[in-house]
Amino acid sequence: MKKNRPFKVLGIQQIAIGGPDKKRLQALWVDMLGLEITGTFQSERENVDEDICAIGQGPYKVEVDLMQPIDPEKKPAVHATPLNHVGLWIDDLPKAVEWLTAQGVRFAPGGIRKGAAGYDITFLHPKANEAFPIAGEGVLIELVQAPPQVIAALG
Repeated sequence: MKKNRPFKVLGIQQIAIGGPDKKRLQALWVDMLGLEITGTFQSERENVDEDICAIGQGPYKVEVDLMQPIDPEKKPAVHATPLNHVGLWIDDLPKAVEWLTAQGVRFAPGGIRKGAAGYDITFLHPKANEAFPIAGEGVLIELVQAPPQVIAALG
């Protein structure tokens, strides 16, 4: 529909799965399916304690983040939606945010910032409003700035 889009979605960067106890998530994803835990991330602000796992290698690697809340009573409730969010590689994140905002896409608060894996990220809000009538229709979507090797491989 919109031919003048100044950015490109390159592929899936991550799938984030939430639960009340990440050890239970590890039983499937790590112990049974064999994913490797490549890192961890904790953030009071984001209310998350997560293990970062990997499928694939190099620019084709997809993260599977296994998340539990630091405090189950606080927001964001990373465990309340089992498939918490999907991350998409973007070739030019600032241009994407500018263009999508101008088209009426609603972003979650927080702006562009460093994510758990060290890339610049931002989130599309799961719910639209009057000012921004386009959103994730119930799905939280993370946009992730792709590094040069991912852009070269997937671009």
